Amino acid sequence: QGQLVETGGGLVQAGGSLRLSCAATDRTFSVYRTAWFRQAPGNEREFVAAIRWIDSRTYYTDSVKGRFIISGDNAKNTVYLQMNSLKPEDTAVYYCAVSDRNRVIGFNDPRAYDYWGQGTQVTVSS
Repeated sequence: QGQLVETGGGLVQAGGSLRLSCAATDRTFSVYRTAWFRQAPGNEREFVAAIRWIDSRTYYTDSVKGRFIISGDNAKNTVYLQMNSLKPEDTAVYYCAVSDRNRVIGFNDPRAYDYWGQGTQVTVSS
């Protein structure tokens, strides 16, 4: 059925940058939209950014606008999240998710996504 593999997490100082990658291996599903979510301890999973493949439209949560950039390479089945000007409040496990079709549920709702990666830890020190 294929899987999503996230890489690129790590420890960085506030103000630094990281780039996350999400690769779809042995992909047997179609991809309508790919998103990044994050979850900090004790918190619910939170939408970060998404890209709709049909027109490359991107979406961001307000707290990361102007700092994070989502992009994709269709030929490589890979989506990236460039994270700049990182803050301690960005600390979380970051998950990649794929929706294989358009849904009535909003793009920022985890229930709109069918496939999930295992997550990668991002820690921002102050």
